[in-house]
Amino acid sequence: MLDSFRSKYPPSTMATYLQQILGGLAPLLNSTVVEVTNTTSVLPQATVTPLAIPSDLSSLISLLFSFSALRDWLKLIVLGGFFETCRRVIFTQYAKFVDAFHITATFDEDDPSYEWMMVWLSKQPSWAKARDIQVSTSTYGANSNTVTLEGDDDSDDYYKTSRKLAYLPSVSMTYSLWYNRRYMTITRTLQDTTGSYYSTKHNILQISLLTRSHSLLLGLLQEARNEYMAAQEHKMCVWVSDVNNSWRHVGCRAKRPMNSIILEPGVKDLLLEDARDFLDSKNWYAERGIPFRRGYLLYGVPGSGKTSLIHSIAGELGLDIYIISLSRVGLDDSSLDALINELPERCVALMEDIDAAFTRTLNRDDDDTSDSRSSGSSGTDKTPKNGGPPPPPSSRVSLSGLLNALDGIGAQEGRILFATTNKHTSLDPALCRPGRMDLHIEFRLSSKYQARELFKRFYIPSNQSKVEEDDDNDTADSGYGGSPAPSEAMDSTPPSPSGSNAPESPTSESSSLLPAPPVFFGNRHVGRAPKLSKRRIDELAMEFSDIIPERQFSMAALQGYLMMHKINPFVAVAGAKDWVETELSDRNKREKEKKEKAKKEKKAKQEKEAKEKEAKEKEAKEKETKEKGKDRDLPTTHQNPGERDKAIQVSPTQDSS
Repeated sequence: MLDSFRSKYPPSTMATYLQQILGGLAPLLNSTVVEVTNTTSVLPQATVTPLAIPSDLSSLISLLFSFSALRDWLKLIVLGGFFETCRRVIFTQYAKFVDAFHITATFDEDDPSYEWMMVWLSKQPSWAKARDIQVSTSTYGANSNTVTLEGDDDSDDYYKTSRKLAYLPSVSMTYSLWYNRRYMTITRTLQDTTGSYYSTKHNILQISLLTRSHSLLLGLLQEARNEYMAAQEHKMCVWVSDVNNSWRHVGCRAKRPMNSIILEPGVKDLLLEDARDFLDSKNWYAERGIPFRRGYLLYGVPGSGKTSLIHSIAGELGLDIYIISLSRVGLDDSSLDALINELPERCVALMEDIDAAFTRTLNRDDDDTSDSRSSGSSGTDKTPKNGGPPPPPSSRVSLSGLLNALDGIGAQEGRILFATTNKHTSLDPALCRPGRMDLHIEFRLSSKYQARELFKRFYIPSNQSKVEEDDDNDTADSGYGGSPAPSEAMDSTPPSPSGSNAPESPTSESSSLLPAPPVFFGNRHVGRAPKLSKRRIDELAMEFSDIIPERQFSMAALQGYLMMHKINPFVAVAGAKDWVETELSDRNKREKEKKEKAKKEKKAKQEKEAKEKEAKEKEAKEKETKEKGKDRDLPTTHQNPGERDKAIQVSPTQDSS
């Protein structure tokens, strides 16, 4: 390698390079230039004038400042730093001066105050004239925090079938408007959620007011809340927990009137009055040192109106509903505790089907049997078919974690807890005790009273002022005003036991070439309502309740049947008997099939156990026989040589004897 370097760079070339380098460094170092003589064989001797190395600091500084380029750079650094410092000081003081006359408030999307400000913003006239907007068809919250485009409330068929358009403030744009003759700016931004496994973004609204008094900001917040409450007068909001263990607003629902819930007399009044008394007794609880919490356990058959009653009570009390799903993926004891602690003071917390939220029943006394019941009641087999490991549990909430979250030291106070279940006996007594579930109410299958009241409620005229009260007038009880629609004429006869209203096939040869009319189940959803007197409705309701057997059908089943004849109460009464017989027959058939299936499964299980027992006994016998054979072979196979010789000597004597 050295020979190749010498051949590529001969001494003459190296001497030329060194002369050029030293010639360029000589002016900077104030030294003499090294004179090099070109030779082709040996590098000549160079005459060098040694530099005087500075011995003190002042000489070193003088040497450094002797470089003109260094002096220029130092001037640039000093002047640039001075001007940058002045700029920062000026802008900082200006920002402080401006902030001294402004109040800035930030609203997070996860907080209800964000909804207040968006609703208030949508009511401002200047907001509708914004020049930079974001168009969206999504609905947010109360559907009032967006400005609807002009013409979207038209009654044209196109607007009825398409989603409404609205516009929102654009992201990272600043809008200016006036509030009470004060300058105001609004900015909407998006921020990434930190500390979450899933990458999500949420909205941040920032408002800046030109004022030095907090009273103007408080007035703005109060006005925004009043606007929001006015928009929510006939609605209630629903909140659910997300993967980040925080509450997310999913929308608002119309309040359900209490008279639309048909229960046994006294049940609705009991729950409503008890909840109202609880909300008004905060001081009473505080004076006596009792935790300000209330819990209700609604149990009974499915479709009996448990969830509907909770919906109605929340609307009557003006409270939002926070749905706690114990079977949510990733939820554990700590997450559940954090969710319940973040509940507002006045709200309704709802846990539906609390008995089905765990892989085991909520009873610590049935650890062995609960596993079999939970595995048998599940609709799908959780064992993978490919023989791999079973899937991880969807929820890691334990019973102790649930109990501590409900009434632990950090449990939220002021909330009303509603829990529903279809199996009251599967719950642990610790969960049902007073302090966690203070009031237990059973919901059973419908009675004749409920069937009668449901019929009245179902066929009551939409406008009470138009109800005909003259019972002597036959036209008032005719059922409908004017000629019936074709669908009504088809539904004028009692339905068949199968529940289908199939028109008769035409008999003429000309009509046989036409396609058959459609066969449908139930009744067409037409908008014509019957015009019946109150007395006539009561009579039909009494006839209907006499046909419906006591405690055999749920309210949901009765409502589903009446929906089939929503415009014809006469057909509903006439076909009720056939419907009851069909439903009872189908139910008995299903129960019979279920019993037969259970009997077969039991028999198969017994046969399997018998086979396993027989196989075990056979295996035990074979093992015992094998051990006996080993015992017989033991003296001959494991005898030592001395004993074997002794046995040989003794054997002739035994033969002679």
